[in-house]
Amino acid sequence: MFYTVLLIIIGVLLFGFVVFFHELGHFLMAKLSGIRVNEFALGMGPKLFSFQRGETLYALRLFPIGGFCAMEGEDEESSDERAFGNKPVWRRLLVVVAGGVFNIILGFIMMLMVLAPQDVFSTTTFSKFTEESATQAAGARVGDRIVEVGGYAVYTDRDLSFALALADPKAVRMTVERDGARVELQEFAMRTQLLEDGSEVPALDFYVLPESRSISCVLRRAATDTLSTARMVIESLKGLLTGRFGLNEIAGPVGTAQAISQAAGAGLSQGFGKAVSNIVMMMIMITVNLGIINLLPLPALDGGRLLFLIWEGVTRRPVPAKYEGYVHAAGFMLLIGLMALITFHDIWRIVTG
Repeated sequence: MFYTVLLIIIGVLLFGFVVFFHELGHFLMAKLSGIRVNEFALGMGPKLFSFQRGETLYALRLFPIGGFCAMEGEDEESSDERAFGNKPVWRRLLVVVAGGVFNIILGFIMMLMVLAPQDVFSTTTFSKFTEESATQAAGARVGDRIVEVGGYAVYTDRDLSFALALADPKAVRMTVERDGARVELQEFAMRTQLLEDGSEVPALDFYVLPESRSISCVLRRAATDTLSTARMVIESLKGLLTGRFGLNEIAGPVGTAQAISQAAGAGLSQGFGKAVSNIVMMMIMITVNLGIINLLPLPALDGGRLLFLIWEGVTRRPVPAKYEGYVHAAGFMLLIGLMALITFHDIWRIVTG
């Protein structure tokens, strides 16, 4: 029990670090843009420790669930020439998007950490097939490169794994590239394997060519794998909107912390290095997820503020601050309500088991 609680606490701290890194992006870009930052805090809630340096108060707060960057004139009128609202639109745009961009950058750095120790990497080019391979029977040949599965574009082995997980194993549609031309394979059924959650996914009946490690290879793979993760997040959001995925596929801070602790626990059975790798991969998903979601054009999120700034840039007229404040306040209340629902569901799922 103590071990589980400890892992969940570590998970909460790591989740808080990802949110903090997001706010750090806003903070650094605000400073570079000449915007006055009144407070930069690590954590939320009551202050535990703080100090003033220049114009900015730096604070450590009680709850380790993120942080914030409070800029002058961000949510109210201010006569200070260095206030957020008094800066050109393009500078404010950079400050707003910096948080999400920093999350993607953090994902890239973590992906480098995961990939750097590996000696070889998987590609999406067939090298051989198993006996009685359904993929081969459908028309695939050695040397073909997979470019699409079930309508989902495949650029990396990470894309391939995700596309196959989404595919109907009884009716797999696959497109390959052969001699520079796209070839559509016949629809086929693949053998399946049962996952721990009871779902079935296609079992691979083929092997792919390896790629040897080099500096350029690791850098390229880290970039493409981070982009692949971003595409997975977007596709998952589409699934939520269309009803393909339900509430069980959503996790808040509590569920995320539990997922991190489970990843660590599963990895420890295979050694400390595997546990660290599992945690880092989970963190990559979380930070990229946070970066993408925050840039969605929704009230109370960075994307909502970005939408108002784009409107101001196009029309040359800002939306009155009080009306924008109303929209963000309503969006914030809805967001808090959604987070409360998800958190309650996370706790219920953990308790009931």
